[in-house]
Amino acid sequence: MTGPMPSDVRTSLGRNLTYGMLDALGRAIVTGAYDGQRFPTEAELTVQHGVSRSVTREAVKMLTAKGLLSARPKQGTIVQPAAAWNLFDPDVLHWLLERKFSVALLRHFTELRLAIEPAAAALVAADADPVATAPIRAGYERMAAAEAGDDDPLDSDIAFHLAILRGSRNPFFVQFQQVVATALRTSIRFTNRFHGRSASLPAHRAVLDAIEAGDAAASRSAMQAIIADVLALVTAADAAG
Repeated sequence: MTGPMPSDVRTSLGRNLTYGMLDALGRAIVTGAYDGQRFPTEAELTVQHGVSRSVTREAVKMLTAKGLLSARPKQGTIVQPAAAWNLFDPDVLHWLLERKFSVALLRHFTELRLAIEPAAAALVAADADPVATAPIRAGYERMAAAEAGDDDPLDSDIAFHLAILRGSRNPFFVQFQQVVATALRTSIRFTNRFHGRSASLPAHRAVLDAIEAGDAAASRSAMQAIIADVLALVTAADAAG
């Protein structure tokens, strides 16, 4: 069977050719399409995808920055081992989660959340700034509306957690929100679909109340309880294989 012509491939990449090619190549690398094979040259990729050399060059440069590729003298461009991939890059994490549902990867991500989010909640409470706490309350109110069928459960849950990261005003925590948003979509779907559970409103209300009361210790503890509960579910599923 004849494969798609370059024009067909070009169309499938979408309107933004550089990001379309980035996504196509990134998915191919993460799904193992190039395992045990030589990665195509720039000229070969240009022909295969029906794009310009500049589009190909830019996409390869972006994949290199994400840790998926490296250029070596006399070896050309090669695919890097998974250990070198930048897991804090939302694109890489998205490709990994879509590649093959991995409970182990969710467990690792939840362990990272357990280290970060309780600390962020404590920082917001210690600062006691209404400007920072208002979006957190708005996120909780969206969760309550979702429980009544008036909002999206997934988006509202994510909004609550991201508001806390932003409210911490720690620039490292704030940048972590992209990773959280990407992985939480899979994590929440997992806990809801496989365990028949949705986010606990009382547990999230406990975090909100502690933050608004300016109680850093209680905020930390309440957030730890939420994520520890998720970690227990994911760990049990991972152990079950």
